[in-house]
Order: sequence, then C-alpha cells, then structure tokens
Amino acid sequence: MKRPIVAIIGRPNVGKSTLFNRILGQRVAIVEDIPGVTRDRNYAEAAYSGRSFILVDTGGLDPTAKSGGSILSQVKAQTELAIREADILIMLFDGREGVTPLDQEIASLLRRLKKPIFYAINKIDTPKSEPLTAEFYRLGIKTIYPVSAEHSKGVDELLEAIQPLLPPSQAESPEDLSPALPRIAVMGRPNVGKSTLINALLGEDRHVTDATPGTTRDSIDSLVRYNDKTYHFIDTAGIRRRGKIERGLERYSLSRALTAIERCDIAVIVLDATEGIVEQDTKIIGRVLKARKGCLILVNKWDLRKSDPKAVEKVRSELKRRLSFIPYAPILFISALKETPVKEIFEKMDLIVAAYSRRISTGALNRAFEQAVSAAPPPQPAGRPVKLNYITQAESRPPTFVIFSNRPEQVKDPYLRYLENFLRQMFDFTGTPLAIRLRKKRS
Repeated sequence: MKRPIVAIIGRPNVGKSTLFNRILGQRVAIVEDIPGVTRDRNYAEAAYSGRSFILVDTGGLDPTAKSGGSILSQVKAQTELAIREADILIMLFDGREGVTPLDQEIASLLRRLKKPIFYAINKIDTPKSEPLTAEFYRLGIKTIYPVSAEHSKGVDELLEAIQPLLPPSQAESPEDLSPALPRIAVMGRPNVGKSTLINALLGEDRHVTDATPGTTRDSIDSLVRYNDKTYHFIDTAGIRRRGKIERGLERYSLSRALTAIERCDIAVIVLDATEGIVEQDTKIIGRVLKARKGCLILVNKWDLRKSDPKAVEKVRSELKRRLSFIPYAPILFISALKETPVKEIFEKMDLIVAAYSRRISTGALNRAFEQAVSAAPPPQPAGRPVKLNYITQAESRPPTFVIFSNRPEQVKDPYLRYLENFLRQMFDFTGTPLAIRLRKKRS
C-alpha cells in the first residue's frame, strides 16, 4: 500500500515549517520569522508510532492571489497542488493573531474538500494561552488541536489523532521501503535554471521559478518517476561567492546546498551558456569532487547561443581547459526552458548511477591490473625494485580500490593517475570518481 501524503497548509508565517521540522525530529526546512520563506513544496519521509507517511511543507496560502507569473501566485499554485495530491491535511492557524480574513478564506476553501482535515492552532505555549483557541470554533470547526510547534507541545496529540488513518508499516510496498533510490542534487549558481530543469524532468511545475536570483531558498526534495524507475531529486539554493553571501537566511541556504552534496549520490551541475564558465562554477564542481560524488554537467540556455556556429567549439574548449581536474564528467548542452532533452539526461544519470555503484569481480580486476602494469611498470628507484602484487575493490559508491605493494611509498601520484585512466578504459566509470589506495603487502 502506498504511503499516504500528509500536507501542512495555512496562510504565511503561522509556523508550518516549524511544525514540519518538529514532526520530522530534525531541521529540514528553513525556519525564519519572515513571511514567505517556504515557497515550494518540500517532501520528506516521516513516521509516527511505527507508521510511515510522506510529509509535505507548503508555502503560505493566499486564496486571493491573482493568477499570473508573480511569486505569490506561483506559491498559491504550489499549495493548491499539494492540497490536491494530499490524502490528509493539517490546517495550521496562529493562535496569537486569532482568526484573520485569510484564515476564513482558507477554511471556506477546505469545506468543499472530501478529505480528512485536522485543524491545529499554533503558538499555544502555556495554559494561559489556551483560551485563544475558542475564537476558531466560529469557523465551523468541531475539533481543534492546540499546539506549540516550537516547544513540541500538543504535537503528539495531533499525530495520535492522525495515526489511525496511516497504514501499518508492513502494509507498505517493497518499493516504498527501498533505501536504494538514487539521490540527485541539482547544483549551480543562482538563476542558471535549476528549478526550471527539475520542473521539466518532473513533467509538472512543482518548483517556483522566477527570473530573480535566489528564488529557491531551501533544498527541496522531489520523487521523480521515469521509465518505471524512481529518482530522489534535491533542488538547491544557488551558491554565490562567499563574499556575496548575506548573513541569516541566505547563509543558511548555502549551508543546506552544501549539505545536499553530502546527501546525494550524483550532483548535476547546471551552467549558464550565456555567461560561460566562471570561477564559482569551478568551485562548486570542486566541492562535488572533494565529496567524491558522481557528476553530470549541463550547459543550460543553449538556445541563446545556437546562432553562433562556433559556440559549441568555443564552449567545449573552455570547459576542457577550466575543468581539466574532472575530465570524466559527461557534458550535455540543453535548454531547460524550451526543449529539455529529458530522455538523454535520464540515460546519462542512469549510466553514472550504475558506475557509482559498480563492483568489478576480483578476477577481471586483476587481469586488467596485470595488463596495465605489464604495459607500463612503475618507476624503479635505486635499491629494491617496486612490485605491485595485486588489486582488490574495497568499496563502491564511489568505487575504491586497494593495491598491495612491497614499497607503496615509492608509487607516486602520476603512476596512480595512469592506473586510474587504464581502469576507466577497461570498465565503464562514466561520471564517477575513483579512489586508489596503496597498502604494504605483508611478508
């Protein structure tokens, strides 16, 4: 049985993200006392009393927002999508501010739905503040749950009420419980088209997009289904140069983007074709390399360069020169806004996911190793000769190899790079880093 989706909705700044984090037991969403911090739908796996569900945080809902391209209207559209796909809704109010016209609008909207709705009044921190909940009964609500998301008061009672609607864990499908979903982080500088790309891959407008740099403030998780495979996408806030990072919200967004690198298996780096590759792009890719993650590079907005017949040659030459430290990363030229090559992108990601997890049999690995050493033996310093005895794969994700030698200290980096390139020629390690370690062979 599919896990139910529980969406937290409400007007701006009532504490939805704080409640989201409290239920999860960890800081997943950005929490700031600024209206409109959460703009996109944010998905996370949650569990209570042995029963699991998908929890969704949403942007502040304003039913009066007019349709169009504004951020406010897009946030409204995102929340309406979350309401439609949710199985259970938590409607959150602010007890300190009382019933507002927006609360009345949202309550009226929810009365038309035939879904379980749980009405929670937030910021009820002490027994003295409990009388504040009485005002909300005039909205026609039968049962109210007073909570303090910040101090974790009343949250268990709310979840106890929801629990009977959650299927037991053993009823979930094997796919729901699978921990092996490839995690793809979409990285890049602000305004290079990351969210537009994910919307194209999703086949729906799940993420708010805008021409203003910094529209995505948090790392947003999405599950994407393509060709009977499920992928876990992480859209991240744009990473600026350190000197341009403001304190507070944007600094935390940077921290979350860098954390996304640690969480992912593959980083998809989006570059802007109209600006070329800049220093910040190389720094982002350098972070991915340092974290030993798979890498795919997408040169976006390519439709704006097609008029230049020499553009591909120029950009490829520049990429080869500036990214010489990561020559194994595939590069695709795309236009996320117009004609995203969805099939080609997923094919490349599948290749990288497979390479990132690949294990080579000991026999095949040592045959290739013997061939490499025979073709180019390691340099022999004066004294005892250097012998490379055998190789074994110690880990995958990423592939890590251990070479046993009588004098490992004499095997230098240039020769290790030769062995790495040889292994890449013999086996498909598209888009993934390799690690080669040396150990002394015991007598």
